[in-house]
Amino acid sequence: MKKLLGVLLALAAGGLALAQGAMVRVAHLSPDAPAVDVLVNGQRAITNLAFKEVTPYLALPAARVRVQVVPAGQNSPAVIDAELDLREGVYYTVAATGFLAQIRPQVYTDALAGLFPRAGFARVRVVHTSPDAPAVDVAVKGGSVLFPNLPFPRASEYLVVPAGRYDLEVRVAGTNQVALNLPGVNLESGKTYTVFAVGSVRAGTLTVVAVVDAAALGGNR
Repeated sequence: MKKLLGVLLALAAGGLALAQGAMVRVAHLSPDAPAVDVLVNGQRAITNLAFKEVTPYLALPAARVRVQVVPAGQNSPAVIDAELDLREGVYYTVAATGFLAQIRPQVYTDALAGLFPRAGFARVRVVHTSPDAPAVDVAVKGGSVLFPNLPFPRASEYLVVPAGRYDLEVRVAGTNQVALNLPGVNLESGKTYTVFAVGSVRAGTLTVVAVVDAAALGGNR
């Protein structure tokens, strides 16, 4: 279970709060790494973050901050030790990616501030974080490609689509070879989503983790 200490949660229930400083969330996407703690400027900010877990956004100073990732309950070794330059009003996802032996942080800028899809539409992007999977296309099942040629560890741009229920599939880029079926993906009106492709092809654990980045106030809950 995650525990957030020494930082302010920055999301109002069901809606995106106004940014004060930078907004940062952390994602554990390393398929063979144990649960971890995250230190921000030497203070333990997040504890016991397990694989496939993504924290809410946290309010951090718009400044250079040091982020360290250590095994849960320990002070060392720091498997990730990085300095981040955070900008005022910008939303970030900091993800631990790769297998443990080559684990590294990936910092994604999330285009969220003040941006909500209009009624009847949703925004969605895909982030490829499976370290042994080839570049992929994400497509409507048996149909057109929505997100083409996405390699590890790239994030797509956000795409605005009609809200609704979609049967999708992950294909090896440029082919019709389906690596993963994603039936019944529900995208609600007014919401913005990130879909992380996670796990390992070799281990047979390739899957997706979908999170709501933001929801327009008064939109579907």
